[in-house]
Amino acid sequence: MIQDDILGDYSIADEEIFDVQTITDAMMTTGQSLTELGIRFLLNLLVCWLLVHFFYYRKSHRRDYYFTFMVFSSAMVLLLYMMGNAEVGVGLTLGLFAIFGVIRYRTETVPIREMTYLFVIIALAALNGLSPLYRLVGAVTDHPHYALDAGTVGVTALANLLVVGLVWVLESGRFLAHTSTKLVLYDRIELIVPERREELVADLQKRLGFPIVDLEIGHVDFLKDAAFIKVRYRLVKGQEATIDQLTKAKDFVG
Repeated sequence: MIQDDILGDYSIADEEIFDVQTITDAMMTTGQSLTELGIRFLLNLLVCWLLVHFFYYRKSHRRDYYFTFMVFSSAMVLLLYMMGNAEVGVGLTLGLFAIFGVIRYRTETVPIREMTYLFVIIALAALNGLSPLYRLVGAVTDHPHYALDAGTVGVTALANLLVVGLVWVLESGRFLAHTSTKLVLYDRIELIVPERREELVADLQKRLGFPIVDLEIGHVDFLKDAAFIKVRYRLVKGQEATIDQLTKAKDFVG
């Protein structure tokens, strides 16, 4: 029987029976393989574009990271898919990209926000590249074959939407106080004593033009009558402070 030729020594009771496809299988037709590749690639591309374009780029305006995230994500999905065709273990595949994440482009230090998005993109690429999309049907008949499982496709899409939703909630700041910090070189050091803290806050608010939430006094130079003060202030709704995320002079060129 065809079933015996395909399944070999497996029996229907065996746990190893191909109930759910975990990697692209030789039993799949060329059309099914192309459909699977298209679903994986387009879903990952859409979700990655939503995250990068509407959440990351809206605040950072870094075209270099925009390019990096999109190309990195697309290449990962394709490589994961092809490694699945070569029957490489899922654990080995995830371990390989974990190494890539740790290496994190050693040519320069990647800011924490960019690193977070990089790890999210790695996770999404692994999810979209390895999730089973086909299920074996007709295993007890003479014509076992794979068919696209709408349920697993829906679960994969839902998982992607959950990640997008989480990033949207956290980036919107709806449940977190939206604050930023500035380092101020302050001249009126007579106000830095604890007894005159209210006067110090009032003077800083008047000169900076925004309400101060908290402040810390750092290095004091009595010879120059100057002190470094770290000021934390609340941003108005819709205001961004991307300048605080820049750590190098070249970062000022978006």
